[in-house]
Amino acid sequence: MTPVLSVKNLNKHYGPVHALNNVSFDVPAGSVFGILGPNGSGKTTLLGIVMDVLKANSGNFLWNGAPGSEVQRKQIGTLLETPNFYHYLSGEKNLKISAAIKERGVDDIPTVLQKVNLYQRKDSKFSTYSLGMKQRLAIAATLLGNPDILVFDEPTNGLDPAGIAEIRQLIKELNRQGKTIIMASHILDEVEKVCTHVAIIQKGVLKTTGTVQELLSGSAVTTRAHTIEIEIAAANLQMLEAALLKFSGIQLVQKSETGFLIECAEEIKPDTLNKFCFEQGVVLSQLNIKRKSLEKRFLEITGNQSDR
Repeated sequence: MTPVLSVKNLNKHYGPVHALNNVSFDVPAGSVFGILGPNGSGKTTLLGIVMDVLKANSGNFLWNGAPGSEVQRKQIGTLLETPNFYHYLSGEKNLKISAAIKERGVDDIPTVLQKVNLYQRKDSKFSTYSLGMKQRLAIAATLLGNPDILVFDEPTNGLDPAGIAEIRQLIKELNRQGKTIIMASHILDEVEKVCTHVAIIQKGVLKTTGTVQELLSGSAVTTRAHTIEIEIAAANLQMLEAALLKFSGIQLVQKSETGFLIECAEEIKPDTLNKFCFEQGVVLSQLNIKRKSLEKRFLEITGNQSDR
């Protein structure tokens, strides 16, 4: 199936700053695709290029297999910055202005207000809306004309936990309705709970791309080595610790409630570790591989440094 968006070798320079460095990835149809990276990593620059707000120095991109065009851009719902709504006008009247600017979607206003759960507040002034409601109205504006593709830059930026939960559920529902959603974010929890696919960018360089599950399981291709975490225990913890310290490939041994939590190279197999401990006279009572969080994987790939 043709990717909704195909990015090929994009480069963007701002003087000596290499904002994007040979970035390539594909966005599958029907996905929620997260572009994840620290602040200043190049996420917004990338979205600006594919929406033709910015020009790349080199490389190209295709929407549904064809070069970007004005006609295509009109079929994409986009939220790249804080929307400029009139505070003294109602939500409905603001959407009428948005529809007039887009030259489409005025008949969709009641429907999109229902989708973002604002229909009951359509006559309320924008100034009376909470931050979450304001962001939902902005998303409603992107839905005018019923686009199949939505592009959001930091859709939960500045929201409180309740507002973040509102937008998260809305994005999931829009995806269930068949829309492909591309969203840039630096919030790991948001990406892990909402996205099906992810591309991680750091200092303009693509570090990895794949499904979220591939990233969490370690099967996604990355530029850094993965590690795994194993919970391990035995009746004699002193003997177990001595054995673990002899085992090649273990990078970290930490005490846990029942035994030890170890971090080791991903290629180490649990049965190999079990056999080694047995040969050292230690019979294991626990040997569990822990599922890593997206935060752990992200830090493995990018390190602990901000890009700013």
